[in-house]
Amino acid sequence: MGITNQIVGLVLSLSILVFVHELGHYFFARIFKTRVEKFYLFFNPWFSLVRAKKIDGKWRFSFLSSSAPTSWASSPENTEWGIGWLPLGGYCSIAGMIDETKSASDLASEPQPWEFRSKKAWQRFFIIIGGVLVNFLVALILYSTVLFQWGEEYIPVENAKYGLQFSEVAQNSGFQNGDKIIALDGEKPETMSDIVSGLMIDDVKSTTVIRGDETIQVNVPSDFGKQILADQKAGICQYIFPFVVDSAISGSPAALARLQKGDSLVAANDSSMFSFYDFQAFFTEHKSETVILSFYRGDSMLKTAVDVNAEGKIGVYPIHFLHYLTSKKVEYSFVESIPKGIGKGFSTLGMYIKQFKLVFTKEGVSQLGGFGTIGSIFPKTWDWQQFWTMTAFLSIILAFMNFLPIPALDGGYILFILVEMITRRKPSDKFIGYANSVGFALLIALVLYANGMDIIRAFR
Repeated sequence: MGITNQIVGLVLSLSILVFVHELGHYFFARIFKTRVEKFYLFFNPWFSLVRAKKIDGKWRFSFLSSSAPTSWASSPENTEWGIGWLPLGGYCSIAGMIDETKSASDLASEPQPWEFRSKKAWQRFFIIIGGVLVNFLVALILYSTVLFQWGEEYIPVENAKYGLQFSEVAQNSGFQNGDKIIALDGEKPETMSDIVSGLMIDDVKSTTVIRGDETIQVNVPSDFGKQILADQKAGICQYIFPFVVDSAISGSPAALARLQKGDSLVAANDSSMFSFYDFQAFFTEHKSETVILSFYRGDSMLKTAVDVNAEGKIGVYPIHFLHYLTSKKVEYSFVESIPKGIGKGFSTLGMYIKQFKLVFTKEGVSQLGGFGTIGSIFPKTWDWQQFWTMTAFLSIILAFMNFLPIPALDGGYILFILVEMITRRKPSDKFIGYANSVGFALLIALVLYANGMDIIRAFR
C-alpha cells in the first residue's frame, strides 16, 4: 500500500494543481470575453474518456470518443469540457491562440473579436499569467488552511540533545557526529530546515557548533552545496537518537533472536554504537550476514546473534525519535493562520528560487528527477496534512516553473507580450509557432531525461 499511496497522492495532487492552473487561464479569458474552445484535465491524444458541452441550455456528454459529435459545432461560443486518458497535465484551448493544440496555420482567417489574438496586450498578459497567479494563490490558501487545521510542529535545533548525525561530505568538511549547530554566520537556526537551506542555498561560510564541552567554528567550503548534490545521498544531517526496539516483526530475524520492546542497542560485533543511523548503516554493510548485537534490557547487558536479511534489515520498529527529542507545537487561530500561511508561501518561493541556481550546475543536473522523484516526497502512509502541505509546495513549483521565459510555457508567452508592449510590435504568429515548437521539444527532452534518471536510480 505504501507505493500505491504515493502514486495516488501524486496523481491527485497534480490533477488538482493542473485543474486550478488552467482555471486561471479560463477565468481571465472569460473576463475579457475570449472564447475557450476546450478545457481538459489530462491530455487526450486519439480519444477522450469524457466530453461535455452545453448545447441549447442542456449539458450533452460523450464517452470514449475520438472526436466531439458534429452537432456540438452549433455552439462554438460554449466550452467543451473533458477528461483525457493521459495523466501528464491538461490544457485550456483558447480561441485564436497558438499553443500545444493549434499552430499558425490553424489561424489563417481574419482575427475575430472573440479571439485571443484580437485582445489588447494587457488583456492577453492577464489571460496568460492567470494560471501562475492562481497556482500561487492556491498555495497560500493551502498553507494557511494547514496551519489553521493542524498547526505547526517541529523539533527546535536547540532540543537536539544528542547532537546531529552528519553525512560523509559534511564530515569531510569538518563536522563531527554529535556536533550541535548553534549559529550560521552568527544567526541562530530554529529548525533543521534552517540548517539545510543555510548550508545548501544561502552560502553560509561559517558555523558555530558545540562539540563536547567546547564551542568551535567550522568553516563551510564554498562548493558545499555542489558536493552534497554530487554525493547523491540523502541530506546533510539528521537528529541523533538511540536505537531502542519498539516491536519486532513476527517471523523476522529480530523476532527469532528474541529482541523485545525496550531493548536498547549499544554495540554491533563488539563495536560500540549509539545512533539509530549508525546501526542502520551497519546492517546495510552486513546484508545476509550474522551479526552479534549487544543491548541493554533493563540494567542487564545482553548479547544475541541476528541474521541480517538481504535488504540490510533485521525486522524491528524502533521507538520514534520524538520520544527522545522534544518537539514544539504551535497552534494558530483562523486570523493568525492567514498572514502566517502567506509568509510561508513567499518564503518557500524565495527558497526555491535560490535553490534553482543549483540546477545549472553539473551536480544539479545529475539530481534532476521525474514523476518518480516527485512521488517519493509523498508519505507511504496516507496523511492529509502531509498531502496538502506537499500540494501547496508543488503549487509553488508549478507557478515558478511556468513563469520561466521558455517558449511553450506561460513565461514564454509573457515574454513575447512584454516585448510587444515595449516595442509596440507584435511577434508574428509564425515566429511564435516556431518558438513554441522548439520550446516544446526542449521540454519533452527534459521530461524524458528527468524520468530516465529516475529509472537509472531505481536499478542502481
